[in-house]
Amino acid sequence: MKIAVTRLAGKEKRDKARCAAFGHACYSVHPLRSDINNEVMTAFTEAVMRGEFDCLFFTSALPAKILGPLLKKTPRVIAIGPETARELDQCGITCETLPGFYSRDFVPYLGDWIKGKTIGLPRADVPNPTLIDAISHAGGTAREFRCYQLVPTTEPLDLCAAEAILFTSAMSFTKAIWTPRPDLLVMAIGEITAEAMTREGTFPVIVGDGSLEGTMAALNEYRGRMRIVR
Repeated sequence: MKIAVTRLAGKEKRDKARCAAFGHACYSVHPLRSDINNEVMTAFTEAVMRGEFDCLFFTSALPAKILGPLLKKTPRVIAIGPETARELDQCGITCETLPGFYSRDFVPYLGDWIKGKTIGLPRADVPNPTLIDAISHAGGTAREFRCYQLVPTTEPLDLCAAEAILFTSAMSFTKAIWTPRPDLLVMAIGEITAEAMTREGTFPVIVGDGSLEGTMAALNEYRGRMRIVR
């Protein structure tokens, strides 16, 4: 299938190969762009250099890509998924990767180790009280650095060539300007995105596990079931 994938510009570089591995083609559409806050980036980098954190948690690939080259020494580093880990690895930063693809997996992954620890969180300027509260309740201290904003592009998504659209985050759906079609298969990368879509009256046919690969696997499973039914 030809799939339109919602991405921030610059984050789509491996999508074509990743989709092709499952027999699909894709191209990127951009409901959001990133607006970097250089002052916050600098403040985070300096705090890391001063050794103010016991652990860093990168919740997306963008801050990993921008901040990784600036970090000369790091404490324990956790990446939310393999693409974020890849960006850190390319900068020579050793990191661990969460077994799941959601920030809610962070505190259970650390377990009792988190007690008394200070966690540095370079992330988007989007509230995530669930993560912050979980760190606090587990005995840790969360220090957020909202390094970039996600700004709607206000451009209608080009879906003329698409047989399917994959929304990769809740915000990429809620801020997207697009026109549904009866022949357009709608997909959510994970349950949080699917919940946001459902609240707005859009019901994704495919819901992934939070990863692109997991969504492609779910898509192929769905297509296999449809062939059997027919």
